[in-house]
Amino acid sequence: MIEVEGLTKRYGDVTAVADVSFTCAPGTVTGFLGPNGAGKSTTMRMICGLTPPTEGSATVKGVPYRRIANPGRHVGVLLDAGAQHAGRTGRETLRLTAQILGVDPARADRMLEVVGLPAKAARRRVGGYSLGMRQRLGIAQALMGDPSVLILDEPANGLDPEGIYWMRTLLRDFAGRGGTVLLSSHLLREVEAVADRFVVIAGGRIAAQGAKEELLSRHGGTRVRGEDPGALGAALTGAGLAFRTAGDGAFLVDADAGAVGRAAARAGVVLLELRQADGGGLEELFLSLTAAAAPSAPAGATGKAEEAVR
Repeated sequence: MIEVEGLTKRYGDVTAVADVSFTCAPGTVTGFLGPNGAGKSTTMRMICGLTPPTEGSATVKGVPYRRIANPGRHVGVLLDAGAQHAGRTGRETLRLTAQILGVDPARADRMLEVVGLPAKAARRRVGGYSLGMRQRLGIAQALMGDPSVLILDEPANGLDPEGIYWMRTLLRDFAGRGGTVLLSSHLLREVEAVADRFVVIAGGRIAAQGAKEELLSRHGGTRVRGEDPGALGAALTGAGLAFRTAGDGAFLVDADAGAVGRAAARAGVVLLELRQADGGGLEELFLSLTAAAAPSAPAGATGKAEEAVR
């Protein structure tokens, strides 16, 4: 369980994160989404105790991250795959992690196998790894303590299509065993495929959050087609329902099917089609929520803000 309550981070007169609250429950994958500079990484660093909040609090498994004894045994974290020591081999990196966490060193080889790093790669120095290999090693490191919570910031960067599919399967299996996953990613289609819930942040504030089906269906609206399009359009207008033409004689209405059906019935319009519209998926939802949400930075503060919210 991850609980975030009113998290705020200010750097002088720049507010990087403002009053952010959400919960990630066991058995779920939560997609944490937002444009560059929205405050995602700052929020995740506050959750992990790396950046002190100006206001608010965050707990993992009921306590602040910094108060968890041997946190790697409970929470697997990957915030920057490039932070690994370039001079160590992949196997040395994981065996050192095992020593720090107090787990069986043999688990290092098991985790290398889980993340798909072969023996030859495990013997290479991390400085020679590709970004995708570093991501796999970082995930192996996050899993070394057999945690029940994963916090991952852009873990799919550098992965090829097969690696992205592997990542999706791994996270769904982890959640399926009761684990809690907080996942930040720019790969919206992959987040849509793996996540149960979305938290969308823009301009340092929550733009929307909720179950995947709820948010996507709310954004899609209702598709309706009537025997008399003119009469149907007049009925919708009379009911105060906003709509647009779909191009095949149907209308896309910004309302639920019940409201649309009642408007048509009151006007005596015969309907040929009434159903949830096929929205543009997570990508369209993301763009609509974040397009105008980011506030303007104070004069002279743009560079500082960009640096602060990474």
